[in-house]
Amino acid sequence: MTQLMHLPLHAEGAVETIAATGIASYAWLMIAVPLTVSLCLLIAGRCTDKWGHWVAVLASWTSFGIGLAILFQLLALNPDHRRLSLDLFSWIPAGDFSVNFGLLLDPLSLTFVMLVTFVGSLIHVYAVAYMEHDTDRRRFFAYLNLFIAAMLTLVLGNSYAVLFVGWEGVGLASYLLIGFWNYVPEYATAAKKAFVMNRVGDMGLLLAMMAMFASYGSVDFEVVAHEAPEMGAQVATVIGIFLLVAACGKSAQFPLQAWLGDAMAGPTPVSALIHAATMVTAGVYLVVRSGAIYLEAPIAATAVAVIGAITLLFGAIVGTAKDDMKKVLAASTMSQIGYMMLGAGLGPIGWAFAIFHLFTHGFFKALMFLGAGSVMHAMNDEVNMRNFGALNKVMKVTWITFAFGWLAILGVPPFSGFWSKDKLIEHAFTANHFGNLDAVWAGWVFGMVALVGAGITAFYMSRLFFMTFHGKQRWSESEYHPHEGSALMTVPMIILAAGAAVLGGILTWNNLFVDWLAPVLGHGEHHEPVIPIIAIQVLTLVSVVVGAGLAYKMYHVADVPVAVPAGNALVHAARNDLFQDSLNENLFMLPGTALMNGVVATDKHVVDGSVHGIAKASAKLGSLVSRTQTGYVRAYAGYILAGVALALITVLALQY
Repeated sequence: MTQLMHLPLHAEGAVETIAATGIASYAWLMIAVPLTVSLCLLIAGRCTDKWGHWVAVLASWTSFGIGLAILFQLLALNPDHRRLSLDLFSWIPAGDFSVNFGLLLDPLSLTFVMLVTFVGSLIHVYAVAYMEHDTDRRRFFAYLNLFIAAMLTLVLGNSYAVLFVGWEGVGLASYLLIGFWNYVPEYATAAKKAFVMNRVGDMGLLLAMMAMFASYGSVDFEVVAHEAPEMGAQVATVIGIFLLVAACGKSAQFPLQAWLGDAMAGPTPVSALIHAATMVTAGVYLVVRSGAIYLEAPIAATAVAVIGAITLLFGAIVGTAKDDMKKVLAASTMSQIGYMMLGAGLGPIGWAFAIFHLFTHGFFKALMFLGAGSVMHAMNDEVNMRNFGALNKVMKVTWITFAFGWLAILGVPPFSGFWSKDKLIEHAFTANHFGNLDAVWAGWVFGMVALVGAGITAFYMSRLFFMTFHGKQRWSESEYHPHEGSALMTVPMIILAAGAAVLGGILTWNNLFVDWLAPVLGHGEHHEPVIPIIAIQVLTLVSVVVGAGLAYKMYHVADVPVAVPAGNALVHAARNDLFQDSLNENLFMLPGTALMNGVVATDKHVVDGSVHGIAKASAKLGSLVSRTQTGYVRAYAGYILAGVALALITVLALQY
């Protein structure tokens, strides 16, 4: 029986920022090594095709090794000293305002470093085999290394300005990787869609930084956190809402989530690295890192929780109707990040649980994406689950490792999801104790949403598992020859499966993970949920069993039709992403296009028309005047006589 963990009490401001020494003073190499390799592979070109991918793999593991050494250095320090600062150079000196390009090494940033570099390095190894026959494999690995460097910049930056550099870097890398096979028009369109929707979120982050600078002249994390209690609730709320917009764009949260499903156009290792384990979690990192602001802005914090609750249900509903296995996993990612955002909106304890689930989710979701890639690799790049079935007989390693990820995301004990996602569900029932949520109904609403989401998750993830690996064989042996990939593909899946199985339990033991984050996230007061924890656990277990049991009956016991059944109105809506694309098109794209057409028409007919009209009038007038220039003296004498006569008539008229 699990209990709600609570953060140990720490005095405000007790964690002292000290200059990095030892191996920590070389933290910049974690960014510099993969960035340098990426640039070298892109510049050197085809001459590195035969070995460039291995250099990229080595660069990623090098970043992990440096990060691991720094992690040990931090663990050796007193918890109150686990905040190291490394100033690299003066970046933006502008009068009294200046920004140093520096790194912040603390438990929160090191947690992300370990996730990004370890899971990312395993995906690099997997991709060596997965992309073996692609003629542009070297360029693919250059983009992967660019992403690793950008993501590390994002989580290690000591200010919002440095974070923004990494923020834009991962956006660029995502665009390049989603559209890697851009000779396919729909893939190029998917990359452009992700790029454009993320620009909306980027504007939110820029506006937040502008508001910070206007309020107290700095965008440094430490200064912002220190000044947050003095900025006032209104300013904090405005900044908090802008930061939420940024998080929604990067983490595919409602209403900026429509790009994530299309982003599956990229190679599957991209889906595992960017859209499961790392980039889409950047929004959660941004909100948690900005916790001091949200403590002063309960309205903005409540908005974060509401957006998370909406998205976790939105993604779960969409996932129930998709037949493309990668799009099911994409919807699942959207939903699970919704859980994290829900927790991130519910105060310090929620922050810790959100990061805990983010960390474990990175392992088991990356595992399932790699499992999907293994299936595609064996089935001629087929993604339609209706053409699978009974693959457990021929792909034992993929089946078993994928099962570990499936059990983890369902929250089956002792797998990792049980220790992380269930904590978020339990904490959701205490929502009425944070900020302005002073009504008991808040705990009931958020708690029931999280509970229902768990049941739907059990259904659609079990549907994916049974349709792919169990039931009747729906593929022809003459057309498909399913088989396991090489050790380069299976070993990373086995390692990630081990993490999905035991990582959550290890990090929960003796409050290990929460104690590790406490120096950064501060303290949180423990409250009891609106119903007993044992009742929440029973209800969660029942919802999971019901969801998985229904999927078992429909997709394991019963025969799955190869043809897509018609379905009811809700199924039709879920297959079409609840019409989010249509909504965006009608609310934003078409009015925007009409506005732009109107501006172009105004420019063409009014502005350009006026200029062209004046030019034509001048030409006409010039033509008329030119007719008086005959070259005859008698004509000019006549003009003079006529002018004199007109002048005399005018003078006489004025006198009388």
